[in-house]
Amino acid sequence: MLSFPHIDPIIFRIGPFAMRWYGLMYILGFLAGYGLTMYQLRGGRKPQISRDAVDDLYFYLIIGLIVGARLGYAVIYNPGFYLANPLEVFMVWHGGMSFHGGLAGAFIAAVIVIIRKKLPFRSMADLVIPAAPVGIFLGRLGNFINGELFGKPADVPWAMVFPQGGAVPRHPSQLYEAFFEGLLLFVILWFYKDRKKREGDVFAVFLILYGAFRTFCEFFRLPDAQLGFVLGPLSMGQVLSLAMVLIGAALKFWVFPLFDRVQQGRKA
Repeated sequence: MLSFPHIDPIIFRIGPFAMRWYGLMYILGFLAGYGLTMYQLRGGRKPQISRDAVDDLYFYLIIGLIVGARLGYAVIYNPGFYLANPLEVFMVWHGGMSFHGGLAGAFIAAVIVIIRKKLPFRSMADLVIPAAPVGIFLGRLGNFINGELFGKPADVPWAMVFPQGGAVPRHPSQLYEAFFEGLLLFVILWFYKDRKKREGDVFAVFLILYGAFRTFCEFFRLPDAQLGFVLGPLSMGQVLSLAMVLIGAALKFWVFPLFDRVQQGRKA
C-alpha cells in the first residue's frame, strides 16, 4: 500500500481569494491546449484557418466548457440538490464539474463560432481536439490532489487510503484516468493527426477512445454517491462514455465518409 501524498488543495490565499490546485490545472490545461494548437498552425500547414479564428474559437470554447461542465454536473449528477439550492450552481469553487457536460458546452460554443465565421468544421475540430487530453490529464491530477473521485477498495500494492474514503485502501482511479484519458490518448491523437484518412477523423477517434478509456477506468472508480450505478453495473459516466463511443464510430465510419461522397459527387 502506498501513502497518499497529503497536498493542501489551496496553493495560496490573498484575503478572501484562494488559488486552488484544481483551478490552476484548468488554467494550465487551457494554456497548453492553446499553445499546442498554435504550434500546429506554424508553417502554414492549415492555410484555411487563421490565428484570429483560433483566438475567437478558444475564447468561446473556454466559456462553453466551464458553463457546460457546471450545468452538466447539476443536471446529470445532482439535480435534486441544485433545484433546492439554485444559487449553488454559480459557486463553482464548491466543486462539481462534469466532463461530458463540458464537452457538450464546448461543442455548442464551437459550432456557433464556426457557423458565424464560416470556418471548416471538421478541420477546426481536428486542429483543436489533439490538445484536449492534456487538459484532461491535468484535471485528473487536480482530482487526485483533492483526494476526490477515488476508486473502489483494492488490495493492489499501489492502493491508497484517501482522506475522504475511510480507512480502506482504494484504487487511485484518478491516476488511471490521468494516464489513459490524458497521457496515452494525447500520444495517440498527436501521431494520428498527421496520418488520418479524412477530415474529422481525429475528432471521431477522440470520441471513441476517450469513451472506451473512461468506461474501462470507471470499473475501478466508485460511482457518485448520490447516483450509484444507473444501468446494471454501469455508472452514469460509463453510460455517457459509451454513447461517445457510438457517436464517434458513427461519425468516422458513416457520417464523414458519406459527407465526402456527397461532396465528390457535386464536384463531378
